Formats: sequence, C-alpha cells, structure tokens
Amino acid sequence: MSLGRHARHYFLIGMLQWLIDWGVMVALTHWIPVAPANVGGRVAGALLGFWLNGRVTFAGDDTAVGHQQLRRYLVMWTSTTIISTWAMHTIDVELGLQWARLAKPAVEFALGGVGFVLSRHWIYKK
Repeated sequence: MSLGRHARHYFLIGMLQWLIDWGVMVALTHWIPVAPANVGGRVAGALLGFWLNGRVTFAGDDTAVGHQQLRRYLVMWTSTTIISTWAMHTIDVELGLQWARLAKPAVEFALGGVGFVLSRHWIYKK
C-alpha cells in the first residue's frame, strides 16, 4: 500500500473520528468537567477508528485486526488520551472552557500525526 493511500484514508477516517470525539466532548461539557468529557469523546472516536483503520486504511497481507493489534492500539490510545486530556484541562484552567473547546481540533490533529506513524508501522502489523 502506498503512503499516499494510507494518508488519505487515515485523514478521512480521522476526520470522522474527530467529529465524533469533538461533538461528544462539547456535549458532555454541558454536564461534566472538561477532562472526563474529553476522555468520553476520545473513547467514542477510538471505537470507530480502530476498526475502520484496520479494515480499510491499513488493510493488507501483512496487517491484521486482532487481539495483538488491539493491545498495541490501547497503548497508543491511552498515551495520547493522557496528553490530550492534560492539554484540554490546562487550556480550560488557563484560558477558559471556550478556548478548550476551540483548541481541541489542533491538539487532536497533532496527536493524529503520531497515531498515523504508529498505526502504519506498528499497531496493525501481524
């Protein structure tokens, strides 16, 4: 599979994940603090992203979507969720909730770049 094809599919699926993630986070911040709302949004997006990226983006003879890949994905997801939640909390405390809501796309875009490299070269490999 070509880098361009992987990047296009990862971007499109990532946009769908991001919309779900951001929408859930914004909705939840009406009732709960931003940190747990951010985790809730990331869980919602991750459920869809793991499956779609494994079956569409990185599908090939040398890849799989199984228990080993899920464990790797969870390591990456947990790490990026900690970073994302710390960033959202810090922005909320320093600048306010509106800025945290607006900053979420930029934070997730940066973390998405890390996720792409790890997904392509580690997570989905057999």
